[in-house]
Order: sequence, then structure tokens, then C-alpha cells
Amino acid sequence: MKVGVLLFMRLHQQRCKRLTLGLLCLYSCLVGFPAAESFAKEKPARVPRPEPELKIVDLDIAPMPYTQGNGPLQFSVTVQLPREVDPTRILEVTSLISSPSKTSLRFLTHRQPVQIDSTRNGEQERRKVVVELVWDGQDHRKQVAGVGTYSYEVRTKLLANGERGLRTMMVAWPKRGTLEVK
Repeated sequence: MKVGVLLFMRLHQQRCKRLTLGLLCLYSCLVGFPAAESFAKEKPARVPRPEPELKIVDLDIAPMPYTQGNGPLQFSVTVQLPREVDPTRILEVTSLISSPSKTSLRFLTHRQPVQIDSTRNGEQERRKVVVELVWDGQDHRKQVAGVGTYSYEVRTKLLANGERGLRTMMVAWPKRGTLEVK
């Protein structure tokens, strides 16, 4: 009988040691994980990007709000060119008009060669170009767009004509907004 009791006590002590060891491991894991987060590599602060030389300085949309059947909607985009620009470059201005459901889309585009005027005293001033984009109120299927709120995004870029076609050389920050169709 003493052997049975001793065997039972040893098993009980081993279980207690294992349970204690397991709980200790669990506790150290729980305490260690939040501390490990403090050792994680932090993202460095972002350096502000310099403003591009090619800019959309003004965007006029008329008429606002737009009513179907009263003529087209005009986007008048004023683009400021870089100080030094190659006369062989092509200026592209695009506008994407989309409905909230993304089922009604229209992409407007205008491309023109950059024309450099002669300047006085050999200095080149930052030239501005006005580009007109016209939306006829139709979607990509040539159906009249329904009443509602549409979003637009106007972009501009300078392109170079190379051996393999047009290549983007410089991009301006886009202008975004919404317009009401009644």
C-alpha cells in the first residue's frame, strides 16, 4: 500500500510541475508579445514629395449643376508647363467621369504638341496652356447618363514620341471632384 501511495504522490508532483511549467510558459508568452511589438521596426516618417513642375493650376466646370439636354458640359483645364520643356513633347489632358456604381463611365482626352514661345532676355517663364474638354452627357455606350452624382478625375502629362510610340515623361497631380447631373 505504501508503494501505491508513493507512486500516486510522484505522479501528482510531476503533473503539478508540468502544469506550473506550462502556466509559466503561457505567462511569459503573454507578457513577452507586447514587449516584442516595441522592438518592431517602425516605418520612417515620409518625406514630403516635391510638387511636380507640370501642374493643373485651374479647373473650371460649366454649367454647374449640369442638366441633360442643355448642351455639353465643359472642363476648362489650365496647365502650367515646366520652365524647360522640349518642343517635341506632347501635352495630354484626360478626364474620367464615372457614376458611383462604376457602370456609367466616359473617358475624355486631348493631345496637342507643346508650343514654345520666344521669351525676352533669354529667360523662360512658366507658360500656361488652357485645354477644353467637352462631355456630351453620354456614357461609354453612347447612352444618356442618368440623373445623379458623378465623380471626375482630371489628369495631365507630358509625353515623348520615341521609337516604340508615346512614352510618359512627366505627370501632374490629378484634380478630383464630383458633379451633379439633373
